[in-house]
Amino acid sequence: MRELVVLYDAHCKLCSWSVRWIIRNDVHKRFSFKALQAMDHPLEMGKLGAKDDSLEDDDPFETVVLMLKGKRYERSSAVLRIALHLRFPWPLLGIFFLVPARIRDSLYKLVARNRKRWFGEACVL
Repeated sequence: MRELVVLYDAHCKLCSWSVRWIIRNDVHKRFSFKALQAMDHPLEMGKLGAKDDSLEDDDPFETVVLMLKGKRYERSSAVLRIALHLRFPWPLLGIFFLVPARIRDSLYKLVARNRKRWFGEACVL
């Protein structure tokens, strides 16, 4: 298994596009991907080495999750940590860790709530 696992909503065009973008920019081939819809329960991370109930009030399909060394990152923290592992210049986005997570996640949640309306749903066969 690769060291970085990204859990994403396979029914979302923005999410599917993001996975393809990560693959193109992952020069060291460290990432693997799993659709949230393929999991028995989207919040069950035990199979990936971590369990966390911090998302229990959120729609799990509105949250990207990054599993890194048994630790789970969500929302803007996941996005920024993904960027840190990509080719230059994307690691420069790490500067946004200086912005409080509450503010970053507010913007993340706005996009997450509207992503299917703005970008459409992905065709899943």
